[in-house]
Amino acid sequence: MPEQNSSLFSPFTVGDLHLKNRVVMAPMTRLFAHDNAPTAQVVDYYRKRAAGGVGLIITEGATIDHITACGNRSVPFFHGSTRLERWKQVCDAVHAEGAKIMPQLWHVGAVRHPENCPNPEIPSCSPSGLFRNGHVKAREMTEADIADVIDAFARAAVDAKRIGMDGVELHGGHGYLIDQFFCAALNKRTDRWGGNLTERTRFACEIIKAIRERTGPNFPIVLRWSQIKRQALDAKLVHTPQELESFLSPLADAGVDMFHCATLRLQDAAFEDSDLSLAGWTRKLSGKPCIAVGCVGLDRPFLVEGIMVGYAAPDFTTVNELSRRIDDGEFDLVAVGRALIANPSWANEIKAGKYTDIREYRSEMLQQLDG
Repeated sequence: MPEQNSSLFSPFTVGDLHLKNRVVMAPMTRLFAHDNAPTAQVVDYYRKRAAGGVGLIITEGATIDHITACGNRSVPFFHGSTRLERWKQVCDAVHAEGAKIMPQLWHVGAVRHPENCPNPEIPSCSPSGLFRNGHVKAREMTEADIADVIDAFARAAVDAKRIGMDGVELHGGHGYLIDQFFCAALNKRTDRWGGNLTERTRFACEIIKAIRERTGPNFPIVLRWSQIKRQALDAKLVHTPQELESFLSPLADAGVDMFHCATLRLQDAAFEDSDLSLAGWTRKLSGKPCIAVGCVGLDRPFLVEGIMVGYAAPDFTTVNELSRRIDDGEFDLVAVGRALIANPSWANEIKAGKYTDIREYRSEMLQQLDG
């Protein structure tokens, strides 16, 4: 193993979750579900990445049992006996290869396009009905709606634990429902679900508390969050370390075990006058372990000026810095996305120093599952 990557492949433990290394497969929507369930190809897709050396897989977003949670007919559900049995097959296949796995639980909120979704006749819902600032695209959620969604997240977590998953990740970033509650431009509520930044975390906190109550003290809960939104790539949820602390503290107190900090480039500084990444600042201020993500192993981010990048060449500059950053306590785990689509055995190849065996990423790979 190259000396500079030794810490990347060291074990890591948080609570009862024991990982063989620090490499995480990032959640990536693939749109290969059949009847909103993983297929045999999807089972094999995750199995290959587990066999390829990752320590933890976070699945593509899987929607909770709420009538407007899903944003696309080809996205998997995380509810229903047949679909959960398929997810159990995924879980068992990953475990057989020595890796751990969590589903990413998802509700898209106002990002939903009803015409492309199950239940197209049902209007979407969100905190204030807003898709962008000033752009109404959904109905405002009632207290009953909010209670139903909190319950649906908790039931999904219970199901995840029951079928053997190693924890859950809540998708609280990229402008989806939980993030819509966080965002001042999208959450204009004047009741207890709105207010200042700390008060706007209440919805997420209640989801976390409900999951913790129903799954027990040792079932890991990860929260993915982001500054950017799919509605606005230049958006910022927080502008200073002080704002970040006021955002993170209630979430950590509610029971988050680990934060997953989504950025376009992992190495980008989160704030002026500091070299720390978003994950670094999150770990420093929350005291919780953090997953860093963003363009790992590739020479360009997923989006440039809002356009999906069609090609990215391997780039090992940031890869060679990862162990140093882990040793420095900046973050604990590293999530790899498109590089793992192109290279199912990316982790094993990096560990062995076989850099010349690693392929570039091309957008047409998103249409394939055979790796």
